[in-house]
Amino acid sequence: MGAGKTVVGALVAQRSQSVFHDLDMMIEDHAGMAISDIFATGSESVFRTIESELLPKALEPGAVVALGGGTTMDDKNWDLIRGRAETVYLEASFDTLWSRISEGGTRPLAQGRSRAQLAGLLDARRSRYAEADHTVDANRALAAVATEVLSLWSG
Repeated sequence: MGAGKTVVGALVAQRSQSVFHDLDMMIEDHAGMAISDIFATGSESVFRTIESELLPKALEPGAVVALGGGTTMDDKNWDLIRGRAETVYLEASFDTLWSRISEGGTRPLAQGRSRAQLAGLLDARRSRYAEADHTVDANRALAAVATEVLSLWSG
């Protein structure tokens, strides 16, 4: 949430002339509504079900994929991701993430949560994120982050 996955993924795909899949965008297309509306009319559980259903399609060979921050928390999803993709954790400090997510205000998991609650959510996820094949510092310009990710990616 706020690490720059969509922007970095799109830049890496553009620079490598690869297909780009943003799983959140795929979910919105599939559901015919914004993620915030899925959360409002359904629940996070409904969102996670759709996410798991679409994940195999997103992990197309040779594609650059941006996954939502919670995708990897499901063990079945994580096993699938690790089996099909080279993974990169865009690691940013909570202060960096907070400054990015507090600007837009459209992230469903951030709605109605305090800074401390979001910090706790990130802390709960960090151990899984740390299992990625690579970790890249995302506390800088996202174009520079994309350059480093591209240098790691085998395509």
